[in-house]
Amino acid sequence: MLASFNTNATGERVYPGSPLIMHRLLRPEADKLKLFELHPTDYRSLSGHVKQLGAGRMVSVDCANGFEKLKTLLPPPNKRALVLMDPSYEMKSDYAQVSACIQEALLRFPTGCYAVWYPIIPRPEAHSLPKKLKTMATQAKKPMLTVTLNIGQEPPKHVTGEKPSKLVGLRASGMCIINPPHTLRAALALALPQLVDKLGRGRGKGFTLT
Repeated sequence: MLASFNTNATGERVYPGSPLIMHRLLRPEADKLKLFELHPTDYRSLSGHVKQLGAGRMVSVDCANGFEKLKTLLPPPNKRALVLMDPSYEMKSDYAQVSACIQEALLRFPTGCYAVWYPIIPRPEAHSLPKKLKTMATQAKKPMLTVTLNIGQEPPKHVTGEKPSKLVGLRASGMCIINPPHTLRAALALALPQLVDKLGRGRGKGFTLT
């Protein structure tokens, strides 16, 4: 999938992001993709990329709060949908909004598949989010998968002799999937070791799947 976005001879330099990847996975005449971006600058950028796809009504982009707009879309007419939530979590309130949104969505559309991304960082809200989602899934009597990926930490620069890097980045993140497809666990069990092998960069690398 990533290679198909990189036709340049310089190698894989472009990462398309989830909106363009999901567009590639849509079934013509069967699926629609609705995207929400609240930040004006990011909205303009996303809209420009989507316009280049020439997807017509198959893909729509709205400069709006996705948490609020989701209420108007559930349940969908065909009673089938995947809801992907990957907010920036730059504001602590994002964690509470995710929890509240999922709780209401399960009431409106209990058979939907909900995939929630979250960063694994030393912040109480990030630590408690998957536990809250698990409690909601249990109360709703819905299955849930929790998967984490840690690419590890590079060795100290004084060991490698390299100059210190300012680009540390996020080392670990996770996803909670409520109502996952029955084939997903087996697929993740095959994919995660490959991701660790390709992306792992040192101490602490690994994954969990529960």
